[in-house]
Amino acid sequence: MPTPDFVTDLRKHVGHELLWLSTAAGLVLDDDGRVLLGRRADTGNWALPGGIIEPGEEPADAAVREVFEETGVIVVPEALAAVTVSGLITYDNGDVVRYLELLFRCRVVGGSARVNDTESVEVSWYPLAAVAELPNLEAGSRRRIGLAVNGTTAAFYAFSGLEQVLGL
Repeated sequence: MPTPDFVTDLRKHVGHELLWLSTAAGLVLDDDGRVLLGRRADTGNWALPGGIIEPGEEPADAAVREVFEETGVIVVPEALAAVTVSGLITYDNGDVVRYLELLFRCRVVGGSARVNDTESVEVSWYPLAAVAELPNLEAGSRRRIGLAVNGTTAAFYAFSGLEQVLGL
């Protein structure tokens, strides 16, 4: 996976220590109610298209860029669907990260689904009903798909409660 230059520069200063990075992804549904997924080159798992937000980049812009870079599909974001935090991730090289994940529900306006860069080895549309049984779907993607299609129009977010946050 290509690491953005700004992350490589940060790593020169912090080594493998924990970095807090922001990501944007697209939940892309077609007219048949299928969701767009890509099989990642690094893990072999299926995942929602998305990636790290560049410094100064609008999150919705990053989602559109990432969907196109990875799948060749051109989308327009329609709603912020979920704001979540990933678990702690340690990569093979020892780098530790945690991601703030912004998920946008998107509508297709052009392009065609295909492998469009080196980050994916396969791109495909899956019926939402079949996603739950899809082997090798990343747990985070499975969770965020569920949150984004839960029937509400508001974005999902977690709140730990006043007692835990403020000690009240």
